[in-house]
Amino acid sequence: MTIPDGFSPHFRKSPLTDPWEPLYSRVLEDRVQMGLMASEAHTNSRGFVHGGLLATLADNVMGLSCHVALKDQSGLVTVNLTTDFLSSGRIGQWILFDAHVAKTGKTLCFANCVITADDQIIARAQGIFSNVGSRDTKRG
Repeated sequence: MTIPDGFSPHFRKSPLTDPWEPLYSRVLEDRVQMGLMASEAHTNSRGFVHGGLLATLADNVMGLSCHVALKDQSGLVTVNLTTDFLSSGRIGQWILFDAHVAKTGKTLCFANCVITADDQIIARAQGIFSNVGSRDTKRG
């Protein structure tokens, strides 16, 4: 399978996600989507895409989608994350993280994410993010 149209290398690199590269993202008007082609580096000992990876990337894409919805440079931190695992992803499948912002407020943003493997739902997540304002995240 090839990478779907509109996806390019993920724009928000992180030391945590570096071992899972290549990751892809697509910025839409109202949200961000992420995806990856499942490989051995993404799996648990049973050969399924690891639930921790699914939860982590769902958290990432929901936070980025809240940032898009807020249309500013606010800093967001996760307040709550819930993930339901419905099925499993396998090596060779396109894993898509499709986030939607449900509500934004002055201090909180609520989002959800549907995670699919080759268009079949394998997990869903919900997150609440706190708007902590702009912060310099560089360490000196």
